[in-house]
Amino acid sequence: MASPENTEQSIYDVVIIGSGLGGLCCGYILAKEGYKVCILEKNRQLGGSLQIFSRDKVIFDTGVHYIGGLEVGQNLYSYFKYLGLIDKLKLMRMDMDGFDHVTFKGDPTVYKHAQGYDNFIRVLSGQFPGEESNIKRYCDKIREICDFFPLYRLGDDDKDLVSATFLSIDTKAFLESITSNKRLQNVLAGTNPLYAGEADKTPLYVHALVVNTYIESSWRCIEGGGQIAKHLAASIKQMGGEIFNYSEAVKFNFEGSNIKDVVLTNGKHIAGKYFISNFDLARTLDMIEPGHIRQAYRTRITSLKNSISSFILYIVLKKNSMKYFNHNIYHHHADDAWEGMKYTRENWPHGFALFPQASSKEPEYTDSLIAMAYMRYDEVKQWEDSQNIIPNHEEDRGPEYAAFKKEKEKKFIEVLEQRMPGLKDKIQSVYSSTPLTYRDYIGSRDGTMYGIEKDYRDPLKTFITPRTRVPNLFLTGQNLNLHGMLGVTVAAVVTCSEIIGDPKYLIRKIKKFADENK
Repeated sequence: MASPENTEQSIYDVVIIGSGLGGLCCGYILAKEGYKVCILEKNRQLGGSLQIFSRDKVIFDTGVHYIGGLEVGQNLYSYFKYLGLIDKLKLMRMDMDGFDHVTFKGDPTVYKHAQGYDNFIRVLSGQFPGEESNIKRYCDKIREICDFFPLYRLGDDDKDLVSATFLSIDTKAFLESITSNKRLQNVLAGTNPLYAGEADKTPLYVHALVVNTYIESSWRCIEGGGQIAKHLAASIKQMGGEIFNYSEAVKFNFEGSNIKDVVLTNGKHIAGKYFISNFDLARTLDMIEPGHIRQAYRTRITSLKNSISSFILYIVLKKNSMKYFNHNIYHHHADDAWEGMKYTRENWPHGFALFPQASSKEPEYTDSLIAMAYMRYDEVKQWEDSQNIIPNHEEDRGPEYAAFKKEKEKKFIEVLEQRMPGLKDKIQSVYSSTPLTYRDYIGSRDGTMYGIEKDYRDPLKTFITPRTRVPNLFLTGQNLNLHGMLGVTVAAVVTCSEIIGDPKYLIRKIKKFADENK
């Protein structure tokens, strides 16, 4: 990959800004449909949250810690089959009887989320005698909600979201209505860092769509999720698409009401018939001069609140010091699983999510751990004028920032040691990232992990359509409907359907392809 040369003479059918999963999926789909595609990426590495990096010869994921729905016939399996991925990925299925372990400080019991709904009910009912009927009611509701979203089930029937009553149901309130057992309520909510779940705010449909895919089946990418970006990029190029890294877009030029080209930091202009933005919505609008979109639309988008960010530890372990465990850990310092986001600087981190990394070199052992804890952007706001975007904005954030990270690393490791005694002695080295890291490499305003914050009290406000007020500018990515592998893949299909012009053509094609190639 390289910066585009002499592209002023080239007019692409579709120019895609941002090479995260959404941009790559759009590029693959449209290239497959015969469009001349160009993808622009500001960083060296493609993939957005699919990016990986290496420290001490150990590979770390930045965002994809596990994937759901990849068993034959399941939703993401069918999409990945169509995208030419499923037979190329190196995957490991996680523990069938407990892919996620939920724990609480002071409680020695490890509560397990199992794969497959019957198994999920069996395992959890064993830990909560007398609650089987309530757990079944919970599972029935989760599946009912998922069935209402046809694209998540590869259906092409029309559903009226406006009439869907579950959009206005709060997740915490729903769990309280299912069972009076407080511990069970919090075990069912225990993996809420998957979607930055917030008490009395997060809609039930967000919880349902996220947890369903993992309950159906859960998988780890061996050697990281970067392989997804690598294979998609290679396929796009084979179909005639072009991908340019070190190509940061800063402004749209117009011809009448349509965008004529996008300007890069190096001064080059990339012309196209259609443009797709796969990065922060407000930043996309910043590239449009006043007059081309209504101020009301701009105000609506920029007023949407982003979800919280995180501080992440990347731990390199001493060789063969820790056996690989085929599950994740979600640990809470309070009995209330929703309290983690309400941390203070004194009690931080108020819980964490921990992901061991699978390696093909020493399958019996794990050589690294990734630990994630909520962190608000205001903790790093004082350094927000610094940027670390290779090669255009490489800046040292200074000694105070480095000291801030070191202090947080130390506190975090102390908390991990309490949950996993003996961990300290197994650590070889530690690295970390903050909301500023997410901001610079993913392109969000404030380092948000999961895009726009959803609120059950006004659910339709955060359903963003791929069409904008500019006729040839479209949106894709985690802000359209939902974050995550499945949510972003579905959003790409919706975006491409708008450009192709038939809302049902692609989904029928994907379903037919998946059925014929099981």
